[in-house]
Amino acid sequence: MNETYLTTEELSQRIKYDPRTIRDSLKDSVLLEGVHYFRPFGGRKILYIWETIEQDMYEQSQSQNVIIPMGNGGVCHG
Repeated sequence: MNETYLTTEELSQRIKYDPRTIRDSLKDSVLLEGVHYFRPFGGRKILYIWETIEQDMYEQSQSQNVIIPMGNGGVCHG
């Protein structure tokens, strides 16, 4: 395995988010255990997998479609 493992603080420096935001808002909603992070040896410490996070951030930014909300509750894909 050739992956880069980061602590919460190291990840926060790379993606320019506060460590608290990563722990409270992103973890388990955007960053998923077993996909983006894991707990080595079943402990409390969390290590994030940088390559997976980087790829998902890039793919999400490329797939952002323009959605225009309509008055009737629908959306227009523009």
